[in-house]
Amino acid sequence: MTNKKLGRQTAALSSPLALLSWGNVAGKKEGEGPLGNTFDYLDGDDTFGESTWEKAESAMQRQALALALNRGGLAVSQLDWLFAGDLLNQCIGSSYAARGQDVPFFGLYGACSTMGEGLALAALTLDGGFGQRAGVVVSSHFCTAERQYRTPLEYGGQRTPTAQWTVTASGAVVLAREGEGPRLTHVTVGRIVDKGITDTNNMGAAMAPAACDTIAAHLRDTGRSPDFYDLIVTGDLGSLGSQLLLELLEEEGLPLANHADCGKLIFDPKRQDVHCGGSGCGCCAAVLTGLLLNGLREGRWRNLLFCPTGALHSPTSAFQGESVPGICHALAITAP
Repeated sequence: MTNKKLGRQTAALSSPLALLSWGNVAGKKEGEGPLGNTFDYLDGDDTFGESTWEKAESAMQRQALALALNRGGLAVSQLDWLFAGDLLNQCIGSSYAARGQDVPFFGLYGACSTMGEGLALAALTLDGGFGQRAGVVVSSHFCTAERQYRTPLEYGGQRTPTAQWTVTASGAVVLAREGEGPRLTHVTVGRIVDKGITDTNNMGAAMAPAACDTIAAHLRDTGRSPDFYDLIVTGDLGSLGSQLLLELLEEEGLPLANHADCGKLIFDPKRQDVHCGGSGCGCCAAVLTGLLLNGLREGRWRNLLFCPTGALHSPTSAFQGESVPGICHALAITAP
């Protein structure tokens, strides 16, 4: 019988895990945004030295993971597991990035929530005693996402007002049972929530109900109030989705005065013309491994609830008229 499970969806880790080290890389547009100085490496033309956008995405993951390992004074051989994911079909960005690295590998797909999914699975694995260290790395690339989900860039298609801009970035974290760093204490695994949104250019509306469901579940399972956290950060809802989330939580009796969203933070909406904000696996991963974890380490915040969201659709499902299921995972992180 386990005593780690709280309520229906939350696990309380018996030994909170250290976010030992982290690293990130980002593209030119991201570097021009308000968080540009929080990224470890910026590529001037988004190719990362490769001949295709897809190869560039793999290169981003390799580089972000190398930065995280170097910062922790580790070699890849010291990882027991690697959890990785991206937006590409069959997760080719991640599998080709892991090729030749000689580490046990889990390929994940959670759309824009993949960083949360990876951290949750890595945390549960290590807390179960299955290893000492795990790496989590995810990525997205504007050009690979446009090619797969929308139209080739050469078409110059008009973007709808509710559309979001896929972030070109990768973020990596090394979790460890021992060591210094912010501590991951609780994991709340999200449920699929689908409110019938069929517009794939309105992902904020599709994901907001899932974010509401998971945040409410986390607070219910842990017995905490929203103001326990200095910051409750969602991933990639953008401006419209964030507004909807706050309205939904208000209806649940959970008003948030401490909410932020990675999709709103990473770009300047007036200066950079990204419509509703940023999206993609790399968006919340880059914000987490830049602004948020550095802020925890420096004492800007004490307690953080990190809630990446994902829209679990594909071009095939969209063409068949299917709605867009949403998912959100929540991770409670406390400063050292």
